[in-house]
Amino acid sequence: MRYLTAGESHGKQLTTIVEGVPALMPLTSDEINESLLRRQKGHGRGKRMQIEKDLVDIAGGVRHGYTLGSPLALIVKNDDFKHWTDIMGEDPIDEDKKLRRVVTRPRPGHADLNGAIKYGHRDMRNILERSSARETAARVAAGAVAKALLKNLGINIVGYVNEIAGIKAKDYPELTIEDKMKISEESPVRSLDPEASQKMMDAIDKAKKDGDSIGGICEVYVEGMPAGIGSYVHYDRKLDARIAFAVQSINAFKGVEFGIGFEAARRHGSEVHDEIIWSEETGFRRRTNNLGGFEGGMTTGMPIVVKGVMKPIPTLYKPLQSVDIETKETFNASIERSDSCAVPAAAVVMEHVVAFELAKAILEQFPNDQFPKLKKAIDQYREEVRCF
Repeated sequence: MRYLTAGESHGKQLTTIVEGVPALMPLTSDEINESLLRRQKGHGRGKRMQIEKDLVDIAGGVRHGYTLGSPLALIVKNDDFKHWTDIMGEDPIDEDKKLRRVVTRPRPGHADLNGAIKYGHRDMRNILERSSARETAARVAAGAVAKALLKNLGINIVGYVNEIAGIKAKDYPELTIEDKMKISEESPVRSLDPEASQKMMDAIDKAKKDGDSIGGICEVYVEGMPAGIGSYVHYDRKLDARIAFAVQSINAFKGVEFGIGFEAARRHGSEVHDEIIWSEETGFRRRTNNLGGFEGGMTTGMPIVVKGVMKPIPTLYKPLQSVDIETKETFNASIERSDSCAVPAAAVVMEHVVAFELAKAILEQFPNDQFPKLKKAIDQYREEVRCF
């Protein structure tokens, strides 16, 4: 299974093509729209979220609520395009007309300057329109398809916020995944800790008032993945490595860890590795889950726990110094509209890119032409694992 996205931030639409989804899998636009709506929520989002109401148009690959086995075509229209037709339209402009809203001033922390150098664009709007985090809506659409597949296989996934601007949420090991889903949806910052949630919102409000931005740490938690998914045989088949790649590809993400992650470097091996236990009812398990559900690039059957670090958004109201690529003069880069914090939304994006990698790994390992046969094979494999 794979996907491609196309479209620009202020273009007509975002398009996602998903290939390799099994036939006869239940799927509706409501499931995808729910994910798209969740991405738009969160304390600290800018005015763009008030302009756009992301809804998917399934233009291919689904009939009467079931997938066909052919590629899915998912379209999310940009409602704001009507104000950008002259600027972002595909038709050539008349020679007597001047191109509007040309960008020659690269913003620190963005892809503007590096992209202009790579592709030879003197108008950096050609860079920023595609490198914008708006593209993550298309990735969430693809991930929503993957989440539907996982859910129908008894695999549940949720993303939430662990930390914003150094404010850490408490750990609640007693919470079920259903609890985590409910509590994170009710929190304006997708945190499981009510006290920390308020402090996070206060920090976001202060950053906005100061013309600044703040980052944080997101966590994705997965239950129901059977052991042995992925492979130790080749580097590019290690599932945790593929998840790390997918998470790192999200706009503004600068780090990934599994389980206790970097904390493992500060402990002895006896404090890190998860002891193996066995019972007739469950088969092999781990006494702890410090490694976040992975050993040797494969799932252990324990919950998958992966964290991602998001830097503060680089589009600021507070100016940073840069240089105009045409005049070579220095200037103070500033912007009129931006999020002061997008960590809650990023947790939703992260949830969906992880879901896609998990679904992809399952489809590589089991019969994948027809969903009923896939489900039967997964159920049989689970029993084999239990009785191993």
